[in-house]
Amino acid sequence: MLNGPPTRLCKLFALFSAISLNNAFYIPGFSIKSYVENEIIPLQVNKVYSDRSQLQYAYYDLPFVCPPTGKLHGRHPSGRSISLNLGEVLRGDRIMTSDYDIVMGQDQSCQYLCSHETDRRGVKRARELIEEGYVAEWIVDNLPGATSFVTVDRMHKYYAAGFKIGYKEFSPLAAKQKYYINNHITLVVRYRKAPGRAGNRGGKVVVGFEVYPKSIEEAHRDSTGCPQEIRSDNNGMEIYIASNNTKLASQYPSSSYLPEEDDVDDGTTLTIPYTYAVYFREDDTIEWSKRWDMYFNNQEESNVIHWLAIVNSLVICSLLTVIVVMILNRTYRQVHGKDGAGDDGKLLLKHRKPTSGVKSPRFREKAPTGLLEQSGDAGRDDDLSSDEEYVEDISGWKLLHGDIFRAPPYAGYLAPLIGSGMQLVFMATGLLVLSCFGILNPSFRGGFVSVGVGLFVFAGVISGYFSSRLYKTFGGKNWRKNTFTTALLFPGLLFTTIFILNLFVWAQASSTALPFGTLVGIIALMLLIQLPLVYAGSWYGFHKSQQYEHPTKTNSVARPVPEQAWYTRNSYGALIAGFVPFAVVFIELLFVFRSLWQDKSGYYYVFGFLSIVSLVGILTVVEVTIVSTYIMLCHENYNWWWQSVFIGGGSSFWIFLYCIVFYYTKLNVHGFISGLLFFSYSLLACTVYGLLTGTVGFLTAYAFVRRIYGAIKAD
Repeated sequence: MLNGPPTRLCKLFALFSAISLNNAFYIPGFSIKSYVENEIIPLQVNKVYSDRSQLQYAYYDLPFVCPPTGKLHGRHPSGRSISLNLGEVLRGDRIMTSDYDIVMGQDQSCQYLCSHETDRRGVKRARELIEEGYVAEWIVDNLPGATSFVTVDRMHKYYAAGFKIGYKEFSPLAAKQKYYINNHITLVVRYRKAPGRAGNRGGKVVVGFEVYPKSIEEAHRDSTGCPQEIRSDNNGMEIYIASNNTKLASQYPSSSYLPEEDDVDDGTTLTIPYTYAVYFREDDTIEWSKRWDMYFNNQEESNVIHWLAIVNSLVICSLLTVIVVMILNRTYRQVHGKDGAGDDGKLLLKHRKPTSGVKSPRFREKAPTGLLEQSGDAGRDDDLSSDEEYVEDISGWKLLHGDIFRAPPYAGYLAPLIGSGMQLVFMATGLLVLSCFGILNPSFRGGFVSVGVGLFVFAGVISGYFSSRLYKTFGGKNWRKNTFTTALLFPGLLFTTIFILNLFVWAQASSTALPFGTLVGIIALMLLIQLPLVYAGSWYGFHKSQQYEHPTKTNSVARPVPEQAWYTRNSYGALIAGFVPFAVVFIELLFVFRSLWQDKSGYYYVFGFLSIVSLVGILTVVEVTIVSTYIMLCHENYNWWWQSVFIGGGSSFWIFLYCIVFYYTKLNVHGFISGLLFFSYSLLACTVYGLLTGTVGFLTAYAFVRRIYGAIKAD
């Protein structure tokens, strides 16, 4: 019975394997946008970001770029903000229309944009961003402008989203670094004939958008403002204004060294001319449905590592499966077999006749061979009054039948946390399924976060139901208090932390900071949508559903817990058990961390692999929880309620340590604010993950305990 093949699991694994081979196919959009000849294609500017910083800035907030003129381009004037979803706002997007004219099929070798004058502060700001390696993100037809790369063997081409706003180089003559801004942009739009009826009417679709930046000095320009020689090697446009030391010289007339003062507002400006070129290239080798493939950072070459991660996780999970099957088999034999139970699985406990005081149970001279071996000596009891009475001395987990379902301490917090954990389980499952089937994809900008928030909010019904029913099982009476705790405890802690971090980001004038309206909207989601849903679920779970029935009755007096071995104590047991699920997922985590923190120009989109590893990881959490709970019960410790949550979420501690190691060994992040954001958001993510897996651990331990104690009766 316990050794049958897991047929459903095999089928599910085969399904996810098939999906992963296609790198999680995606649906780039519900409708294809086609353009006819001479139709204007809008170019939108978004933000600048860097792999060395967690702070992003809106493109038009930069003091050294051409500001929007407000002229009409197509149907919208430049400088108009594009409506964003919640996910886009949370990821720091600030998309606006621009003054760049792109007309389908019309090449422009050079087009003058503007000559922008910037002061010393603007020059200093530009040099700082160039030093940090910031890149700009522009968008055409929902495709981010990309820098094109070719593999070493020149067999494959792939994109990295964004382009550098400038560069620096060391000048031997000046013996210092010089900074240059990319003020001439060459735009290459790749297109092909539109599919279907639109193509028959002359429609074309955009399948690629490449950006090639260049720095060209202000001199040697024609009457239109364009450089006379664009293709030849030109001197770069240096971002530099000679220092003004007049004030320092008057203060220190005899000093031989005077430092540069870039913050002196003396009215000196630097004029930066901006130009661009547009070229259209027909490319029939790229299907419109596959136009995002080249943004995936050449992920096909890393498939071997992904499969290695899957094999690693399967090996660990298989070993745990063997251990769990052995435990279940031994438990089954203990209850229904020859090890001391009655015919119907009943444990008959008889009080011995006292002879001289209280007589202790007699033990065999030979030590038991296993944790479940009975240590009593009922077979040699000379005081049996009848052959119908069967006396058994029991030890280990069976001794806890009268305390195993005793309500835990702080049950008023455990039930709400489990309810919030059910929200996270529902949200994570929905996101992985939608991502695997292509509903969530890079073309749905901000969709992953937006849908995740939506799933979490609408899962409030599930949260309230499970929380109130568990609260009722613990003997709680004030279900409304439990409802508000469930709806506000965990989401409130998340929101408070994000709000405090937002204050630091606001001070940096970064687009990473959430606007005030967005904060109000998040509060409205919590109070006007999630709270009523949690309330509805709580009412149904408390008034219309029965509490969870337990197979054994709880004694009025609690049994003392004996001294525990070090590896069964709360903290040690959770950390030891949590390392196993971490070992299952840590290889795949490396790819996730790279996409989130190290290489922001790329996209993580192998959700098929991630789904397999996540599924095996959850199965590992289940098995680790069973083994750890069984060991705890065998040591006569019935305080498993909270411990099961800690065991299930123990891997989050190791993941956070992994984040710390990744920060100091892989990242090149500078600044206190960037470090604060990294560690704070990493801690939040690990907390969310810990509550999710902790909930899985709790449900597993609850089911396991109910199952093994439901098979016996103690009289």
